Order: sequence, then structure tokens, then C-alpha cells
Amino acid sequence: MPKAKKGPRQAFGLKCGVCGMFNYITQRNKLNTPDKLKLNKYCKHCRKVTEHKESSKLK
Repeated sequence: MPKAKKGPRQAFGLKCGVCGMFNYITQRNKLNTPDKLKLNKYCKHCRKVTEHKESSKLK
């Protein structure tokens, strides 16, 4: 799991929009992409590709 760092890069989790499980942890540069990410990723709990939304809480 990435540690919290100072600077423009921010760590966050991607949460499944269907089942609500945290499946991915990634980083983004908050200066270049100020709005929240929405990505289509595979959810192992739903067993299909669903929309994953950015969540600031890392679990």
C-alpha cells in the first residue's frame, strides 16, 4: 500500500460502483487532474467490468 506523501501526487482507492468493494489502489497528480477519476475496471467480486470511482479512504 502506498504511503501518504507530501506533494502533488495523491494515493487513493478505486471503489466498485456496483458492490462497493475496494479493488485497486493507485496514485494521481492532483495538479494535472483536479477532478475525481472514473474508470472501467474488472471487479473480482462482481466478476465483470464495472465503473470504479475514486475514494480518498484507503482500506
